[in-house]
Amino acid sequence: MLELFNGESALWVLFTTGFLSATLLPGGSEANLIATIKLGDNAVWLVVAVATLGNTLGGMTNYWLGRLLPDKTSNEKHGHKALQWLKKYGYWSLLFSWLPIIGDPLCLAAGWLRMRHWLSFFIIMVGKAARYTVLAMIVQGLL
Repeated sequence: MLELFNGESALWVLFTTGFLSATLLPGGSEANLIATIKLGDNAVWLVVAVATLGNTLGGMTNYWLGRLLPDKTSNEKHGHKALQWLKKYGYWSLLFSWLPIIGDPLCLAAGWLRMRHWLSFFIIMVGKAARYTVLAMIVQGLL
């Protein structure tokens, strides 16, 4: 099992778990990030970048799934918490797309509300990169 976390295969496992954990499927990539950093076969910046890329693309998958849904939100006064956040705080709420429970619906709701995809991508990526960077710094004893 540990051979999955060595060298290039560790990066593929990290990318895959990052992607899947950012979709509506349950999962978490933090444990894989920690294991990959601790084994030390890859540069920490590369580990963070791969995890961020996978997790961001997973979040954008939710975004595009949301785009497939018909936009019926304009007639609703009350909606899901993620919709309320996006309507109140706009694109900035996507910085919290990494949060458990509400993060995946935030990305889905951004697509449903037809928010601009490049701006959504960038802000989702920044939020997820910040989370992985802080986690990597904690693992290395820098925080």
